[in-house]
Amino acid sequence: MHELFSRLKGLSPVRLAFFGSLLLSLVAVLGTSVIDRDAALYLTIAQRIIEQGPQVAFQIFDWPWFIFLLVGTHSLLHLPLLLSATLWCALFMAGTCALMVDIVRQRVPAASYWACLVVLAMPAFNQFRYDILREFGFWFFCVLALWQAMRWQAKGGWLQALLIHLAIAAAALFRLEALMLLPALLAWQLLGVRDGHWGRILQFVALPALGVVLAAAWLFSHGGVHSGRVGVYLNMLDPHQVLGAFNTLSEQFGNSLVNKYSRDEAGRIVFFGLLASLFIKFVMVSGPFAAPFLYRRSWAAVRVYGREFRPLALAALCYVIVLMLFYLREQFLNSRYVSFLNLLAVPLAAVALMVFAERFPRLGKAVVVLALLVMTDNVLTLGAQKTHYVQAGHWLAEHVEAATPVYYDDGRIAYYAGRGYVVPTITREDAMSPAHVGEYRYFLVEARGDEPWLQAWLAREHKQVLEHYANRKGATVLVIGD
Repeated sequence: MHELFSRLKGLSPVRLAFFGSLLLSLVAVLGTSVIDRDAALYLTIAQRIIEQGPQVAFQIFDWPWFIFLLVGTHSLLHLPLLLSATLWCALFMAGTCALMVDIVRQRVPAASYWACLVVLAMPAFNQFRYDILREFGFWFFCVLALWQAMRWQAKGGWLQALLIHLAIAAAALFRLEALMLLPALLAWQLLGVRDGHWGRILQFVALPALGVVLAAAWLFSHGGVHSGRVGVYLNMLDPHQVLGAFNTLSEQFGNSLVNKYSRDEAGRIVFFGLLASLFIKFVMVSGPFAAPFLYRRSWAAVRVYGREFRPLALAALCYVIVLMLFYLREQFLNSRYVSFLNLLAVPLAAVALMVFAERFPRLGKAVVVLALLVMTDNVLTLGAQKTHYVQAGHWLAEHVEAATPVYYDDGRIAYYAGRGYVVPTITREDAMSPAHVGEYRYFLVEARGDEPWLQAWLAREHKQVLEHYANRKGATVLVIGD
């Protein structure tokens, strides 16, 4: 592996990560024919802001700051909204990769190229390069705050401390959970208080304390918190709400147990079960970079991570707490939410991979090859594209007036009909039930025309399949009407 890395000395790992990320994003976007649901929603709101003014944003979405960025870019540069969103997401992702590699380069230079490989190939966050998500800005500004914090550790100064908080504030405009960096970085400083850095702690605490006072004064003068999202987060942090959700979940699980003596253990089973589920999901989206930890000595990377990358380690711990609170409240967790935890673990994976490759050079090369294959798989769509959404949307635009009531299984069909993304308010079963079927003139549903339940429903409601569109895999959208 040393021969391979020696050939890359002309290109620093930070630059390699930045431009490599841009290239991967370009490949991913060029191979995508249908945008994701979040993108359709954001672009629809952005278009309405342009047409009706900024006040409409809060009527549809309660945290629209990323959307305002798209509208501002469109207004200044006159770029199409979709292109603006794609460029911002690609730049945010490239910046995130470059900053993370630079963090590793500063602390463990020998692992910097390994960090470049990890950050460009780990499926946890690279699998979303097709999409337009608020996560890209959240990841970038969080990593920027951590990168700045490690610079501040070396240089000190009020300006450097201010830049940390500005980065955290910017990250919170994308996803509010970025505020968990504040307790993580405060804990980092308190752990170093034995070194006599009380002045540093004052620099770090003074600015957010001032911000809290100003925010409290503003909320008091405006009658409290009006954002639904802020209210949800405050409830999630309420100990009574957390304990209530945990007790409810434990009671539900305990009632499902056959042996009544096991019910006393229901709380422990639920807690450690959720924690184990989170860990399993974390490992699964780590891809081949979990393999080095099968070698016992690679676990020495944990000590290096805790010592050299302590701000990231504490941020990861705080984020685990955030994920567990969300898991308890919502009782689900997807890989997109876990991805930031994997991003924080990039230095850990890079150091472990370096140790593993030094001990097993041939296996290290095999991991590199596997990582390159995973990197390619992250951005190349070899499966069937969802072109049937586009075709169904075009049919709708040509044959149905915009004011006609239509039910959509997927709101992107409405987007491609030029009517903006529609968020389904009821399920398909409810929409096609006798209580609601009369509210819609057309139904665009994902189903096969020969399914027995559908045939029975068509006969009962005196409706017919007007058109059907399928992709290469056979996934079908049916246009149903009178």
